[in-house]
Amino acid sequence: MPELGKDSMRMLLMEPETLLRRTVALTARTLGVGNIQEAGNAALAERMLKEKAFHGAVIAIDTGATDTVCDLGLLDQVRNGMTASHSAIPIAVLAERCDAALLQELRRRDITRIILKPFRARLLLDVFTEFSTADVKVKNWN
Repeated sequence: MPELGKDSMRMLLMEPETLLRRTVALTARTLGVGNIQEAGNAALAERMLKEKAFHGAVIAIDTGATDTVCDLGLLDQVRNGMTASHSAIPIAVLAERCDAALLQELRRRDITRIILKPFRARLLLDVFTEFSTADVKVKNWN
């Protein structure tokens, strides 16, 4: 497979807040950080992950106000090789909070970074820049 430039590296940003998602994606494209594909919800992100290979992903999870660990099914699909992406792609998680139980679950899934809300959009750009230099091969690159 030929080497791909940073601007051709496909990254997924799954974040329900439209303004944040679009700002980060547009700024990343402008700076040549990567080709950021946007998803506003888990269902769309799941479909995109099955159709296209990504070099990295930033995925918002809903930690809600409960004490139970949230649904991490999307992360499991990537890590278990059920998507078009390599199962070892770097993944960052966006969350409102992170307790010990969630941290343990995220560690088990080899999550690269945990980003607690609120945060600056610049942090996501830094994460995508970091991911664009990760040495992970993608499969089925189209």
